[in-house]
Amino acid sequence: MIQHGFRNTTIDHCIFLKKFSDTNFIILSLYVDDMLIVGHNLSRIDRLKKEFSKFFVMKDLGLARQILDMYISHDREVKKLWLSQERYTEKVF
Repeated sequence: MIQHGFRNTTIDHCIFLKKFSDTNFIILSLYVDDMLIVGHNLSRIDRLKKEFSKFFVMKDLGLARQILDMYISHDREVKKLWLSQERYTEKVF
């Protein structure tokens, strides 16, 4: 990730950040063989995925709905994102 201009976050070593400006960035979460890419600019994300696919065998599952027992829902119109671990907490308790 470092070779592609990403920086490790100090909070979580599985989270990487690449800033292009204050409002344009890509956040990449990498945990074992699961990757989640978040950003404003879809063409930058597409270029990143094409570049990574040169080095890794990858499968694009499309819009994220779940990762690591976390369920993801969003409303692009109002620019809101919700994460839920309800099913995980039901398993634990």
